Amino acid sequence: MNPTRRTVLLAGAAAALLPTSSATAAPKAAAALQPYASYWYPDSLPSGTPGTGITWRGLKTWRAADDPDLAFNAASVPLAARFTPAPVNATARSGQARVQSLVSFGPTAGNPSQGAATADYYAFGHWAYVDELVFWGGSSGEGLILAPNAPIVDAAHRHGVPVLGNIFLPPVAYGGQLQWTRDLVQKDAAGRYPLAAQLVAVAEAYGFDGWFVNAETGGGDSALGAAMLGFLRELKSLAAARGQRVTWYDSMTVNGAVSWQGALNSRNQAFFETADDMFVDFRWTSAGLASSGQLAQQLGRSRYELWAGVDVEANGWNTSENWDAIVPAGRAHVTSIGLYRPEWTRNHLPAPRTPADFHAADDRFWTGRSLDPSRPDGTDTWRAPAVSVADRSTVTSVPFASVFNTGHGLRWYEEGAVTSDVPWNHLGLQDRLPSRRWVVRTEGRRPAVGFDFADAWRGGSSVLVDGELDAPTVLDVYATRLPIGADTVVELTHRTDAGAVQVELAVATGEPGTPGSPPSYTYLPVLPVNSGTTWQTATVRLTGLTGTVHALGVRLTATTGPVKWRLGGLAVRDALSTPPAPTGFRVTAASGGDLRVAWNPAPGDVRHYTLHRLLSDGTRCFLGGTCQKAYFLGGLQPEQGERASRFELRAVGELYTSSAPATVTHTW
Repeated sequence: MNPTRRTVLLAGAAAALLPTSSATAAPKAAAALQPYASYWYPDSLPSGTPGTGITWRGLKTWRAADDPDLAFNAASVPLAARFTPAPVNATARSGQARVQSLVSFGPTAGNPSQGAATADYYAFGHWAYVDELVFWGGSSGEGLILAPNAPIVDAAHRHGVPVLGNIFLPPVAYGGQLQWTRDLVQKDAAGRYPLAAQLVAVAEAYGFDGWFVNAETGGGDSALGAAMLGFLRELKSLAAARGQRVTWYDSMTVNGAVSWQGALNSRNQAFFETADDMFVDFRWTSAGLASSGQLAQQLGRSRYELWAGVDVEANGWNTSENWDAIVPAGRAHVTSIGLYRPEWTRNHLPAPRTPADFHAADDRFWTGRSLDPSRPDGTDTWRAPAVSVADRSTVTSVPFASVFNTGHGLRWYEEGAVTSDVPWNHLGLQDRLPSRRWVVRTEGRRPAVGFDFADAWRGGSSVLVDGELDAPTVLDVYATRLPIGADTVVELTHRTDAGAVQVELAVATGEPGTPGSPPSYTYLPVLPVNSGTTWQTATVRLTGLTGTVHALGVRLTATTGPVKWRLGGLAVRDALSTPPAPTGFRVTAASGGDLRVAWNPAPGDVRHYTLHRLLSDGTRCFLGGTCQKAYFLGGLQPEQGERASRFELRAVGELYTSSAPATVTHTW
């Protein structure tokens, strides 16, 4: 047992309810129409009255048909299938250790359903290394059961990552009441567990993938332990029937007491056997993990269904850990990795922090000190996930397009023009991002590569390559499985801000022979469309290539340096297509400058919807985007002398083509 790390866990669990910046703080007076991520108690509520901006509610009485915010909170992107390309380095492995990430994206209460007007957000994008995301949070003063908000689920699903809601029964020291545990595992007259059915119904209605069960309220007995096991079995049975998952946290033991084992053993084995997997508490030892893995296999389970907890909330990549106990370099991995609170990469940065600051830190955390997963730094004491775990990709079908939108930005761009200068975040608008950030192959000096927010083609960001480029430089962009047809083309939207550079598209139609070997690229010229420093889109035919595209990249050869070159968009298509317009666009509620709007979804493949306001001078101002079929517009004001405002809604397809607008007029 390590009291310091235990204290950090408890403090972190309590802090999950606290604002991490003024941008995410619960409002002093909650707007009546602003939807927030949902949270509940199992049944009975605390005594007294809730704090400002907090709503107490019990899950037992929840019904989807009565949920006024369901349209804002229900995810719409299905969980994508993904594949594992040949590992980009010789140490990363497939089929062994996986990564679970426990993240608090905001406070329990006052966490907006569909993003907010700030770019200061944990816009996570290294999904390629993650196998399960837990929407961490909960507190005794707000609620114990959290449903992930839709943007997070949509972004995760786009990258093939399931998302779990969190059930947090707090320690008594943090306000936990044993009654709440009893509420959770109560039976009805028929001997069923009504809260198990409710949890599965919530996950199905909201579109996420199951539940993380963390029962840490002490004082229980063997009867309560038996009731918890019965509840977990029913939850797992009902969840499995709906394609959902259940993860158990190593806390309560079979006798009902809370006693963190730091291992799989006889005291928690029954819970592990019932659940899909188990998070092993931080107090594990090397011998304990080894015996845990052996026991899992004896039970007919995979040792990689155990997540060995690694607490990074306080120190991030400076965390001291016995990595060889989990993912040794010279032999098979022992268990999987459970990362507790990796949003440290944002939270440790001093204010004011920029999106670029965050992504630089996040790259350091997930890729390692070298910032290039193809060449890990062997002297780095932080064993970044990219060093041990093979990346995955969901880029498997045509059409495919990306504008390298990370899900937040300082402005909003459309075809290179700013259509809103308001900072924003909405993770559901995030593209399928490159899984290997950033692999650069050159005989010369390595340029700096990263997401940049000073300019973009669409959305809020582009990829910036900045350096001397004193030798031809290849940037790996996407691992793919894209079929090549007779009409398949690749469109590249790019811009040169400084220097002069020859651009070639790099295409590989097979996998490298060994892990860590570069793709066997064919280089196709990207002919300039215009001159100068404007955005240009070039169309490249895959002449002479057949089969399947396994990797896409670019080769840059400077003719004048140093070079600043931006990649703003990439698309692979056989033909152009435009989605039909949505219908039934309407205002469903209004209060001052706050509006709720809804519509009937457009048929066919729609990536997301965008909303604009048509100003009196004829310009269009971007208001927001979402994957849902409802949206909240807050703080609107009429222009001087304006009696009514006109709003436009468009469906955006996979190739970023937009439908004709649906319109609605709101009278002030």
